[in-house]
Amino acid sequence: MVMVRALVLRTAGTNCDEETVFALQLAGAKTELVHINQLRQSPKYLLSYQILALPGGFSYGDDISAGKVLALEILLFLREVIEEFIEKGNLIIGICNGFQVLVKTGLLPAIGKRFNVEVTLTDNDSGLFVDKWVQLDLIRRDLPWTKYVTHRRLFMPVAHAEGKFFSSEEILNRLEEQNLVVFKYAEGTNPNGSLRDIAGICDVTGQVLGLMPHPERAIVCSQYPDRSKEMEYNRTMPPLEIFRSAVKSLDKLY
Repeated sequence: MVMVRALVLRTAGTNCDEETVFALQLAGAKTELVHINQLRQSPKYLLSYQILALPGGFSYGDDISAGKVLALEILLFLREVIEEFIEKGNLIIGICNGFQVLVKTGLLPAIGKRFNVEVTLTDNDSGLFVDKWVQLDLIRRDLPWTKYVTHRRLFMPVAHAEGKFFSSEEILNRLEEQNLVVFKYAEGTNPNGSLRDIAGICDVTGQVLGLMPHPERAIVCSQYPDRSKEMEYNRTMPPLEIFRSAVKSLDKLY
């Protein structure tokens, strides 16, 4: 069996790359951390992988708006190879800043066509940076990213200033009609004012997933704020199943 290979993309300001590498490695993928400049020089290098992960952080300082500069870079230099990557049946995940990048490239939700921006992630209603743990309800359980997730509710942290999911009523209705909402903040726990409590979505293929909370920061017991002394320090936790689900789905595909 060929080992699933994952590429974690980094650039200036990325700060959750090592955690994402660790999560994918723990899930069983052979994982490499690659700078955006390397892909700009050799775009086809991406096609030697089956998973592309855009991790959290503050790419290019989020100086224009969160994820905007990296999104533009992807559109200018990697659009064709990412299209080919998806057409081959490969998987993409964007976490926090990575989710912001995916919506600003138009890779999510791509209801009409890819690379057409239909939704955004904007300033939290509080006007503040939010750093807390939240409860998430898993809505869509048949995706490569979720089909082997055994828990309907997951506990993981958020850390963002621009995490409010926002779009027109028409697009919001289409997201729900086409079953593209994957995660919602549990009732009463929405940390940023996201419309309809949306915390994560997929594209129409189900291969591309984006979410604001950080599953890579909640994969082992030692990361949890409420762990007890009796709990095994390195015991794996439910959010790891997101990464394991992707690897297992690709194992069966290849």
